[in-house]
Amino acid sequence: MYRPPQKRFRARETDEVLEGIRQVGERFGDEVRRVFLADGDALVLPTRRLLVYLEAIRTHLPSVHRVSSYCLARNLKKKSVAELRELCDAGLTLAYLGAESGDDALLERIDKGETFESTREALDKLGEAGIRRSVMIINGLGGESLSDQHADNSARLMNATQPDYLSTLVLMLNDGGARYRASWPEWSPLSPDGLFREMERFLSALELRQTIFRADHSSNWLVLKGTLGADKERLLAQVRSAIERPDAAPLRAAWTRGL
Repeated sequence: MYRPPQKRFRARETDEVLEGIRQVGERFGDEVRRVFLADGDALVLPTRRLLVYLEAIRTHLPSVHRVSSYCLARNLKKKSVAELRELCDAGLTLAYLGAESGDDALLERIDKGETFESTREALDKLGEAGIRRSVMIINGLGGESLSDQHADNSARLMNATQPDYLSTLVLMLNDGGARYRASWPEWSPLSPDGLFREMERFLSALELRQTIFRADHSSNWLVLKGTLGADKERLLAQVRSAIERPDAAPLRAAWTRGL
């Protein structure tokens, strides 16, 4: 999201953040149960600074039972498992990681700055430290040409890391794909049927033991919820029904997906 010159990332001053936490505690007290460290990837900050913030949350918001943050895989290279475990013990118990895809060719195409291996290493490091992992995959990211390998390698990444939570969002481009095609002329978007077929391939390849799965973001045509692998066959049946009888499937109306 932070791409100069449109939007630049900067860390807020420590005093500003601490005062914000104090004011929230003063105003809401025991009402706050969860805290998200916004706006970008808070884990880019030094561990010692994050520990100060977590201590302030414990002091001013004593009823908080979960602190979470976004997480870029590359930022975890600077943190050891011991540091992450210290953060976990201080209250940071959940990290949201936008893997987007497990396919190296697609990750290179979209200039993600990550690979299958760098994402796997980050997720394994978080898991070893006791921090729960919530991973996002983008349905339709590779368009028609890379759909199969996107589905296959994203499932391979999930199988290798066994995240606690997995969600899929659908690619939505507010310029109709013009910027995509500028560097990738042959790219063409998936139709709803293509999205469902990619999802079927992805779900079929998953071998997850106990992962909470959600495809309920407003970008999704078809809402899917369950636990993988217990609900795998039910979820696949829902997707196959949407492929075979789209007119009868409980799809979202197009206008509700206008993000």
